[in-house]
Amino acid sequence: MADTQSITHLCLVDGSGFIFRAFYSLPPLTRPDGTPVNAVLGFCNMLYRLARDTECDGLAVLFDTAQPTFRHDMYSDYKANRDEPPEELIPQFPIIRDATRAFGFPAIDQPGYEADDLIATYVRLARARGWRVTIVSSDKDLMQLVGDGVNMLDPKTMAHIGSAQVVEKFGVPPDKVVDVQALAGDSTDNVPGVRGIGIKTAAQLISNYGDLDSLLSRAIEIKQPKRQQALVEQADMARLSRELVRLKDDVPVSEEMDSFALSPPDLNVLRPFLLTQEFKSLLKRIEGELGVIATPDSVPSITSSITRSYELVQTVEDLIRWVEVATRAGRVAVDTETTSLDAMSATLVGVSLAIEHGRACYIPLTHRVCDLSDQGSLDKTKRKEASSKQISLEKATALLKPLLEDPCVLKVGQNLKYDMVVLGRSPYDIHIHPIDDTMIMSFVLDAGRGSHGMDVLSQQHLDIKPITYKEVVGTGKNQLTFDQIPLETACDYAAEDADITLRLADFFGPRLVSEQMATVYQTLERPLSPVLAEMERSGIVVDRDALVGLSEDFAGRIEVLADEIYKLAGRKFMIGSPKQLGEVLFDEMGLYGGKKTKTGAYGTGADVLEALVSQGHDLPSLVLDWRQLSKLKSTYADALIEQINPSTGRVHTSYSMA
Repeated sequence: MADTQSITHLCLVDGSGFIFRAFYSLPPLTRPDGTPVNAVLGFCNMLYRLARDTECDGLAVLFDTAQPTFRHDMYSDYKANRDEPPEELIPQFPIIRDATRAFGFPAIDQPGYEADDLIATYVRLARARGWRVTIVSSDKDLMQLVGDGVNMLDPKTMAHIGSAQVVEKFGVPPDKVVDVQALAGDSTDNVPGVRGIGIKTAAQLISNYGDLDSLLSRAIEIKQPKRQQALVEQADMARLSRELVRLKDDVPVSEEMDSFALSPPDLNVLRPFLLTQEFKSLLKRIEGELGVIATPDSVPSITSSITRSYELVQTVEDLIRWVEVATRAGRVAVDTETTSLDAMSATLVGVSLAIEHGRACYIPLTHRVCDLSDQGSLDKTKRKEASSKQISLEKATALLKPLLEDPCVLKVGQNLKYDMVVLGRSPYDIHIHPIDDTMIMSFVLDAGRGSHGMDVLSQQHLDIKPITYKEVVGTGKNQLTFDQIPLETACDYAAEDADITLRLADFFGPRLVSEQMATVYQTLERPLSPVLAEMERSGIVVDRDALVGLSEDFAGRIEVLADEIYKLAGRKFMIGSPKQLGEVLFDEMGLYGGKKTKTGAYGTGADVLEALVSQGHDLPSLVLDWRQLSKLKSTYADALIEQINPSTGRVHTSYSMA
């Protein structure tokens, strides 16, 4: 164990977030004794990879407990809408804590508090010692801790989150995030917030008034009547919500930071644990890597460029030449550029091909600008000039179709299912096969990895930092669609994507064989991709008229229920407001069983209402029915109508493979 004085950069891992990501990333897996361990394996992979690759010299893993926390005392409905953990996951919780300790890291939890509170406390303690802190989590609640010397690392994307990224997400700096969340609420944790106010509105209000208290004290100044009414009537709920989302940084922790110093795992401890779980492949990999662990001074830097020869294909003759070369090569990497992540509504903008490392091309098809000097100039003249420098969409897809459907040419892609859906639509009707998919390869080999995106895989495995999509199209209100990108810029980005995809395929292929995962990839995972692509393209038939009828029926029944509730209550009130409902039930009607939280408001969760129903009271029963119908209407009937594709009349979902 390293000397604690050597710690300058502490890594705090949101262990609970790791657990659920690991569980849902891997298929069911059991030990010989029948104990499920898929989440354990995924967690071990993620934790070891993080410890191996991190720049930190201290690390600890923080967990939630199953017991209620102080927030439940404040608000009985806190997280009341969350389902119980899957039955197969429950026995893995203690094993995962054992795994953490087997790797040599502290596994810390504290009854009455959440992992987020422990993280907040250790952030404060670490900063008091002058340490930098990286919080490994994708939990937005932790963004309130970002600041001087404190950032986050999203394990899904391996993207660093600093103050700028917090502002991009919440519209305010980290020290104002709590106030924004107090207004907007959080459906995941059942934090009520203020009805009708979302993140954008909340950010605008906090920016204008400075903080939540100032806003609430001046709510009467709000010009919008409904918003003003909501802020005045639900001020107490906003203050309660602030206490629910604010993290405690003074938890009485017992684990000293002396034990956080990072060092290689002790194989005398780790090996027996991994063998007990039957994680032999993981053990073999760790044993092989421990002898060649790079020191911080010898870690190779990620390159910003690679040796390349990329061609912008703008004539039929050049495209024919590329098709012929790719056909002779017997393998080609393929990537499409479009205007949307929704494969069923996206417009095809261009196609890139790569036939060997560093040799790739981009075929622009529907760009609306033609060169760097035309960026932002989308008048009719420029569009005509751009079109004249591109092969027609009909001609290009006709030339590409034989190549992409040739059974003797292997097509390699990254998340190729998306491209199969795009090109499989009419009028292209291109059915790509046979295929290899580097995203699926990565998933089969490292299912516990947070992200299998090309940018992350390229940096991790190839030491290549690719051009990012954001660098090309921009962000926020200045973001462009890909058809607005100059051809030369688009070529550099798109051709590089195909090039890197081919390099990743050559990296993962031998690993599939050496780690005995080729059969899983070839017989289970890869064949599923075209099946799912066809399912996505076919869509699901939905009866719009029936949904509209359901929505109208629900609306009528909700109105009837509301009238009955008002009649029993003796007045109108906001049925969806827990505070107002509690006052009606317990103050005005005098029903037995009301329990106030620390904020002075009554708890009105489903358990409270059901208890009142069992006592023979009608109004709580009607409220439960009102809540159920309101949720059915908004979450299902109304929302599903919006998902119907106007061209097909069907709902087209997207099935995740990694």
